[in-house]
Amino acid sequence: MTSYSVLIVDDERNTREGLGRALRRDYKVHLAENAAAAFAALQTNNVDVMLSDVRMPGMDGLELLTGVRKKYPDVICIMLTAYGSVETAVEAMKLGAVDFLTKPVNLDHLDMILEKAIRQRNLESENTSLKLQLDSKYGLENMVGNSPIMKKLFDTIHHAAPTQATVLIEGASGTGKELVAQAIHRLSKRSDGPFVAVHCAALSSSLLESELFGHEKGSFTGATSQRKGRFEMADGGTLFLDEISEIDQFVQIKLLRILEERKFERVGGTETLEVNIRIVAATNRDLRQYVDDGKFREDLYFRLDVVRINMPPLSERGDDIVILSDRFMREFSEINGRNIQRIEPDAMKMLYAYSWPGNVRELRNTIEKMVVLAHGETLTADDVPENIKLEFFENGHQDKTLEIDTLTDASGTGTHTSAGVVSFAEAEKRGIQRALAASKGNKTKAAELLGISRRTLHRKLKEWEEEAAE
Repeated sequence: MTSYSVLIVDDERNTREGLGRALRRDYKVHLAENAAAAFAALQTNNVDVMLSDVRMPGMDGLELLTGVRKKYPDVICIMLTAYGSVETAVEAMKLGAVDFLTKPVNLDHLDMILEKAIRQRNLESENTSLKLQLDSKYGLENMVGNSPIMKKLFDTIHHAAPTQATVLIEGASGTGKELVAQAIHRLSKRSDGPFVAVHCAALSSSLLESELFGHEKGSFTGATSQRKGRFEMADGGTLFLDEISEIDQFVQIKLLRILEERKFERVGGTETLEVNIRIVAATNRDLRQYVDDGKFREDLYFRLDVVRINMPPLSERGDDIVILSDRFMREFSEINGRNIQRIEPDAMKMLYAYSWPGNVRELRNTIEKMVVLAHGETLTADDVPENIKLEFFENGHQDKTLEIDTLTDASGTGTHTSAGVVSFAEAEKRGIQRALAASKGNKTKAAELLGISRRTLHRKLKEWEEEAAE
């Protein structure tokens, strides 16, 4: 462990130097005869562990401990004394010491304590690093957009996240509702707690009840042991209920009770459990209309609709399509080991003009396909999927001009001009040939890559065969 350093603070020279000699084989050692010298050593050296006597003239060890924990919180503190008492040990631990040893020090025990303390510190450091990575992945950093509608959404998230308010997210499939829920959690005071997601539409009523509330052993056929539900798993954190409109009336009643009291019982159980959770719900339906139609309880709706966030469809986000396309291009280039540098303006015009019924999810999948199938370092009109090209030409967009000032190459040097307009027939044929090559002749896979039906692909191939035969 020569990469770690230990500061030994003791007014007794023999103790100070004796411990120094014993630890020098495994650690870089610094010595200090009092608190003032200890602070000087901490200021000029990178210290991992401080080993300090409690009784010293002037500032004693507990005062030194308090000052070090305040100014150098990463330093591991272990206290020593020849006059050990339970009260002193407890006080030292409350002030932030990780352990308390009595003199004369058992060196084997000290080695064990040091190794354990450093391992724990390293684990905490790794956890902090992981949390920062998660913040990057699930915080607002993962949500891209400069459009006015997205800036307003970001502002709402920033205001709502630090509170305890229940949040209802409404929006079409693929708009990023779960990303918003994750961002709310990561930006909240519950970020150290769990984020637990339940996709309600994927489960039947009985399964959903067990999934949410857990069950006791023997409560139904197949319940061979007690099982915790998602509410218990989310204790201290956030529970995300996706597609909440799909839960039936019975589960709605139980959910209403939890929102009001934060209490529930497992399926088949009698013990009342209490949890500290925040609920974020999402739906792709008009939940107010569901209430009017008698499909959703009005009292539950009002409990959920404290803060409402409406996710805009991609078609209303303007130039965000350009920004997102560029981001996804770089992401999938890195993932797939490609060197895609830019999206050609002709290709970008088609992407920009498309209606994107599948929203951001569809755009992301489209760019991934384009990157995987691309031949060169530029995504061109040839790489645009068939269905997007069809809509582009059928709607007459090819005669319109699109200003794309935000699209740059990898060096950020500015916009690019088209290398020439490829005819629709040529682009279509090249795209299909490329998809067939990538799928090794499998027409079903090729159709999936192109975003068209297998029947359409067969029709196109038959047309080309007939043209070639003429």
